[in-house]
Amino acid sequence: MAAADRAVWPLIFAERAALAADLAGLTDDQWGTPSLCAGLTVREVLAHITAGASDNPVVWFAGVLRNRFDFDANVAQRLAKRLGDDPADTLRQFRAVETSRTKAPIPVVAMLGESIVHGEDIRRPLGIVRAYPAEALDRVARFYAGSDLMLPSATRANGLRLRAIDTDFAVGDGPEVSGPTIALIMALTGRDAYLAELDGPGLPEFAAR
Repeated sequence: MAAADRAVWPLIFAERAALAADLAGLTDDQWGTPSLCAGLTVREVLAHITAGASDNPVVWFAGVLRNRFDFDANVAQRLAKRLGDDPADTLRQFRAVETSRTKAPIPVVAMLGESIVHGEDIRRPLGIVRAYPAEALDRVARFYAGSDLMLPSATRANGLRLRAIDTDFAVGDGPEVSGPTIALIMALTGRDAYLAELDGPGLPEFAAR
């Protein structure tokens, strides 16, 4: 395992533990709250995170083949498998993978991105605020600003300067978009709810992408 990967896994484990703690006291109604992932409740998003930490590359690719390369269908099928019988079971399954290093064939930093972005997909609608570690935010922001692997996030950042006001994150050249690092990350991944937290001459172009 590369040294960079070894440094990222503890950050992932910390995010999973923090999310489990935040969700421990939810009511059944809260578990049914619509998340920032279109069409999914907060409970379903948690099951999606669990699936990502449960299925190794062989299992993941077998699902892709089974669903004839329909990646959305594969995601939905894997999510349903981890949903459990009730919200308590969903949370139990998530806690069981808190320190899992299992993942699909994606970079480890992408797993950290999934933990943070989907954590926000859950927390924001519930009114839960997390003070994310600066190191985790910086790694994830740089990954999304420089890669279209998971989403067209680098395309959204192209030709703009992104600058965080709460960490040292700053990349790119062009009209500036500034704001909290978590808001930049969430906007890069298509969560328009965070655009209101951003500012700068590049914001109109960024928001239009």
